[in-house]
Amino acid sequence: MFTVTEDRFALAEVFTIARGSRTHADVLRVQVTRDGVTGQGECVPYARYGETMASVRAQVEGLAGGMLRDALQTALPAGAARNAVDCALWDWEATRAGCRVWELLGLTAPVPVVTAFTLSLDSPEKMEAAARRHAQRPLLKIKLGTPDDMPRLEAVRRGAPKTQIIIDANEGWSAEVYAELAPHLLRLGVAMVEQPLPAGSDDMLAEIARPLPVCADESCHDRASLPALKGKYDMVNIKLDKTGGLTEALALRDAARAEGYQVMVGCMVGSSLAMAPAVLVAQGVDIVDLDGPLLLAEDREPPLFYDDKGVHPPLPALWG
Repeated sequence: MFTVTEDRFALAEVFTIARGSRTHADVLRVQVTRDGVTGQGECVPYARYGETMASVRAQVEGLAGGMLRDALQTALPAGAARNAVDCALWDWEATRAGCRVWELLGLTAPVPVVTAFTLSLDSPEKMEAAARRHAQRPLLKIKLGTPDDMPRLEAVRRGAPKTQIIIDANEGWSAEVYAELAPHLLRLGVAMVEQPLPAGSDDMLAEIARPLPVCADESCHDRASLPALKGKYDMVNIKLDKTGGLTEALALRDAARAEGYQVMVGCMVGSSLAMAPAVLVAQGVDIVDLDGPLLLAEDREPPLFYDDKGVHPPLPALWG
């Protein structure tokens, strides 16, 4: 059977993107118990994709109690509900077999991966101060997406002059704004820009110059998304809450690479339980953005471990 629990984690600071602000991360934990063995997974319902805590919970609770992972891929669409269940079933399978998930998958043991740290949208002065506090980090991800972003970007570069920077516009720019900003992004050493235009209104990316890599986030959910990205994007951001779990995330990673895309592995703002399966997907990719737990004031036990090597693979007591 599947048990669904609603959990709330306080954020260390208010987190703001172009669509709004939050002070807590609201997540759903799914546990599956069979044959005396329990596995767990976590998802973050996302309003941008029409999800609520109640709707995702209803999807999970509507599943047959004996649902297996293969059948799950068609029983639920890609999204948060399938993610939590898929990851819980992987955890259950590994625990029952007395091994780790990567062994079930025939993969080599994962290693720590360097992750971006996200600075939320704020005034230029506050973003510069935040950049100074985190200037020792190798990679900063900057939340932008307004018509007045240049002062913010200039401020962050002043605060962290040597750090690699990537930008997430969260669908907040127009084609005209992006074309105007692009030369300045290059001047300031920005390595990549994520989802500059709204999903569904991004055809102009195939017609305007892309002087630095453009990554699809809201425009890329699973393998079915790939045909529409051709000629518009150079990279895809794989998030388990979009793909509907580890199973599809690994398949999307392989398919994207086969079609010549660079790969980023990202996350919603959730606990270490949500990040743990994504660490497997993040092995060997171009950019990793699994900083969710670093943005929290509280986390699950045992949490993922972060140090100067990045985010480490999860302990078995957490997942996998």
